[in-house]
Amino acid sequence: MILPPGTTVAVADGATLRLFRNKGVKPGVHLVEITPPALELTNSGSGTRHHTGSANPDARRLSEDDFAASTAAFLNKLSMDGKVEYLVVVADPRTLGEMRKHRHPDLSGKIIGELAKDISRRPLEDIASLIAHA
Repeated sequence: MILPPGTTVAVADGATLRLFRNKGVKPGVHLVEITPPALELTNSGSGTRHHTGSANPDARRLSEDDFAASTAAFLNKLSMDGKVEYLVVVADPRTLGEMRKHRHPDLSGKIIGELAKDISRRPLEDIASLIAHA
């Protein structure tokens, strides 16, 4: 994947968010990590009154969904504030699906790539290589 200079890359799973900025020139990928803020959970506690089952997920799953929604809200705000021109989202399939439910149309228009992979705990070099070869 070729990333324009300045592209923001968000790598997430159900518990962590890592942000990067592409400092490389086309066609290179040179990611620099940005410190993300602490996310405020948006739907904390929803569904905990019900029994666990396929229709009512357990607390861990609810927590992961809340984190994904909070991540999407944070990225929406960056987009609306004009701090993101291009965005690549990398997340495990479940988190990616939950984030899509909460994306603002403005943010959706800035996404130039999505990868359904769980690589949030991998080293920076591995993440950059995966994106470059996608």
